Amino acid sequence: GTLYEALKDDPHWPPYLVEMTGIGERAGKLEEVMKNLSLYYEREGRIRRAINSAVAYPLVLGVMLLLVVLVVLIQVLPVFRRVLNSMGVAMSASGAAMMTVGDVIGWVVLALGLIILVLAVVIMVLMHTGKREKVQQFLQSRFPAVKKLSMKLSASRVASVLSMMLSSGFPLDEALDMVPALLPDKTAAHEIDKIRQQMSEGVAFGDALGQSALFDEIYGAMVRMGIATGHEDQVMKKIATVYEEQVEEGISNLVSIIEPTMVAVLSIVLGAILLSVMLPMAGIVSSIL
Repeated sequence: GTLYEALKDDPHWPPYLVEMTGIGERAGKLEEVMKNLSLYYEREGRIRRAINSAVAYPLVLGVMLLLVVLVVLIQVLPVFRRVLNSMGVAMSASGAAMMTVGDVIGWVVLALGLIILVLAVVIMVLMHTGKREKVQQFLQSRFPAVKKLSMKLSASRVASVLSMMLSSGFPLDEALDMVPALLPDKTAAHEIDKIRQQMSEGVAFGDALGQSALFDEIYGAMVRMGIATGHEDQVMKKIATVYEEQVEEGISNLVSIIEPTMVAVLSIVLGAILLSVMLPMAGIVSSIL
């Protein structure tokens, strides 16, 4: 048999690699396709590591900060209450209300934080199962930043696939016909279908690419220049690299926003909890003195 048939019979190989192997065998450029697949999976590995680090660090930070809140609620606040009770001075109604509010704020924040952490862990687990596509659609519909990064990631993959196929000798029309079947993101596949439909109506590939929601308009101009000079595969490879860099930069920016926001919110919560105890205590001490 062929290498494609052998890989297809083994479920451990990624479907994308299997299908591209079949394409390379039919085109008579299997060696070139394998080299391009190597570059493709190196790029996928860099993006995956960036996503994993972007998710893991805020989760660890969130767990640590929630543990601090839990220790304050369970260990620190009872000590303050015992100190207040040992003074033998009646607490005012406003002071008692303030302590109650501090308790409520602490437990509410702790409960919300635990719910968010559990959801994050569940999402990470589901992303490694057959529910990956549904999870991606849910995240894209709820979080615009995630949708933007997902579109850029899909654009990088589309450009990489087209570059690989064009450099392997496939005509543009045939390459576009094969791309949707190789994409896990249905939104990106739909955009490719729209590009194909526009081309069937007489629109040039560069123009259809620029009008797509998947690619920025400037890349349509780059593709037109690449087609004019006969280097469209190199142009698509450059576009894939640019989008990959934008995805990595976007992930870094998202993490740089999440981390200080989590620290600021939980610091405010801790301050509110401690003030709810310290202020009544300070009032009682001042009344004694």
